[in-house]
Amino acid sequence: MKNKLVVLTGAGISAESGLKTFRDSDGLWEGFDINEVATATAWKKNPALVQEFYNMRRQNVKEAKPNEAHKILAELEQDFDVQIVTQNIDDLHERAGSTKVLHLHGEIFKMRSEKNEDLIYPIHDDIQMGDKAEDGAQLRPQIVWFEEPVYMIEPAANLMRTAEIFLIVGTSLVVYPAAGLVNYVPWKIEKFIVDKKIPYSTPLYNLTAIEKGASEGMREVRELIKMKNEK
Repeated sequence: MKNKLVVLTGAGISAESGLKTFRDSDGLWEGFDINEVATATAWKKNPALVQEFYNMRRQNVKEAKPNEAHKILAELEQDFDVQIVTQNIDDLHERAGSTKVLHLHGEIFKMRSEKNEDLIYPIHDDIQMGDKAEDGAQLRPQIVWFEEPVYMIEPAANLMRTAEIFLIVGTSLVVYPAAGLVNYVPWKIEKFIVDKKIPYSTPLYNLTAIEKGASEGMREVRELIKMKNEK
């Protein structure tokens, strides 16, 4: 039986693949105010702008490639039962080879009815205004915007409870409810965090903090947990 390694990833891991996050620039995401493109209110106010914004993000993700940190997490499946919970909407974990990935905030390559969140379809090009789901409603990105409930938070919390080793990569632990997931991780197990700037308030017991970029930090984590696994 392989030890269960539960991983929580955030924007910092995808940043090394060239995907930007609004957290890097005081509330701006690729030059847009997040309140104008990433909220439920924005969709009601100007759906065409929101649609255009996510069409551009989808193109960005298509052009991006998994980086070394993504690949190391995929390789760790050889030695561990790896479950990734990601705050990211890209598919870089999957393209790197990870087989168990839960997306907290939706997926850029999926779209859904604006009225029924269960009517979900694949999409790799642009969603146009006027494109309809089978219920007749406008299709929108299958993304959890601010002001919307995070439907996957409960399944993610259940995964946290099963962790035998816990790893955080590329997240500042300031976006809730995702940041609260660490509270469900078993207290005594070994924990690792990799981030360029680890918040001083990270209150985790038995924590190894590696204040480095995602790929450099994951090289270090790989050696540490493999050594412990071999003992």
